[in-house]
Amino acid sequence: MSDRVSPLAEAHEAAGAQFTDFAGWRMPVRYSSDLAEHRAVRETAGLFDLSHMGEIVVVGDEAAAALDYAVAGRMSALERGQAKYTLLLNAEGGVIDDLIVYRTGDDRFLVVANAANAGVVADALRERAGGFDARVFDESDDVALIAVQGPRAFEVLLATGGLALEGGHPDGKDVPEALGSLRYYRALAGTFRERPVLIARTGYTGEDGFELFCAPDFARELWEALIEAGTPLGLVPAGLAARDTLRLEAGMPLYGHELDARTFPAQAGLGRVVDLGKPGDFVGRAAVERGPAADARVLVGLSGEGRRAARADYRVLTADSAREVGAVTSGALSPTLGHPIALAYVDPACREPGTQLVVDVRGALQPYIVTALPFYKRKRS
Repeated sequence: MSDRVSPLAEAHEAAGAQFTDFAGWRMPVRYSSDLAEHRAVRETAGLFDLSHMGEIVVVGDEAAAALDYAVAGRMSALERGQAKYTLLLNAEGGVIDDLIVYRTGDDRFLVVANAANAGVVADALRERAGGFDARVFDESDDVALIAVQGPRAFEVLLATGGLALEGGHPDGKDVPEALGSLRYYRALAGTFRERPVLIARTGYTGEDGFELFCAPDFARELWEALIEAGTPLGLVPAGLAARDTLRLEAGMPLYGHELDARTFPAQAGLGRVVDLGKPGDFVGRAAVERGPAADARVLVGLSGEGRRAARADYRVLTADSAREVGAVTSGALSPTLGHPIALAYVDPACREPGTQLVVDVRGALQPYIVTALPFYKRKRS
């Protein structure tokens, strides 16, 4: 049962959205068709409401040191305005959540958590920051998050009236030049009609794009301004269904499917996210250094034939179907590629690209081949 609603709920209803429960939130799953929304993001641009995500602020003289201890990456190495993907681990080396951390000031960090885990992440960060001069605030209720994703996302932002950079740009650049030169996983302080907005070049679709953090009381005004500016450019509102197929094509993990508290980062192909070279201890370090068991299953991509897609929890077997070797975690018919794709955990002996396997799709054995990730990679100009 959904007991939380986005500050953009009325805008979604006016646009004819269909809704679903997602982590206790009533969120739009689609507006028109999953395929049309997916294709818009790949070809022009899509607009997403991500206000269900959690936003936690860590602030204080030792905020960087506290985060270095709390998470797997080295947050103290971030420059102001830089972001980093990282993992919050438990003492056993499993993943509590995957996060994006933005350094928004010398002693201030914004931690973005998955909706289902926002409270858990905030509590873990408070506990882990206890020995440091740092304070942790869960500001999830005070932040709305809107994403513009796709090859024309930059044009959409430039066309949006009232969007500016806060106090100009420190390098003296105008808005088009500053946004155009904003690198991936970087953020700038901006304003929308003189109210603060954090503009980040981040996303979860495999395309170029921006995510805009703002106060809930003017989120609808910003959403409607983006729609007005972007519609002539091909922008459409997009729901959770398109977001899921987009991230799957890009090979991006989803917590609760590819990641959980029993999964080591190395099993999920995220060993590089853990900075074992940083000084000092961090929660989960000893377990990660020991690593998973030699026979622990690992995450792979699978590509199939025909139109029948594998779904989460479907069994993966050897090509001769003699032995079960894994299970699907996410799967869909890829709108971009035109064939079924899936993510699955399989025995290490089956991890090499080109390995032939079969998936039990509701009693029918469908051939799949292990495929290097990501399935889709955008063309860069």
